[in-house]
Amino acid sequence: MWKATMRLLIACGAAATLVGCASLPATMCLPPSQPMLNAELAFGRNIGDRLGVSDAEFKRFTAEEITPRFPDGLTVVDGVGQWRDSQRGHVVREKAKLVTLVFAEDPAKRAALTDIAEAYKLRFKQQAVMVSVRPSCVSF
Repeated sequence: MWKATMRLLIACGAAATLVGCASLPATMCLPPSQPMLNAELAFGRNIGDRLGVSDAEFKRFTAEEITPRFPDGLTVVDGVGQWRDSQRGHVVREKAKLVTLVFAEDPAKRAALTDIAEAYKLRFKQQAVMVSVRPSCVSF
């Protein structure tokens, strides 16, 4: 089930990047909130069967790959997750970093999410990065 869910999330993220998602009409948000998109990215930290992405390496990745694409701000939370390794066929439990980004609808920002995920997979030899995007009413 997790594998199917992960595939669905990846497919939705890719589809959202290509064609866009429905967003909330401005009238749906109560003032002072504005319609925006809320993106969550889940980055596994294992490489193979051991912790491979240190806090310092993730901080460097954030500074080099995420912050330049989303300079207005982000939130990083430590987590623990699990997923089924499709290559080895068993459940992997690992530490994770969860990044939340909030931004106005913008095709370039949607594409940036894919670029970030691909950069992480390449740099840290990861099979997947979860990317979830949903409309949200936001105020600061």
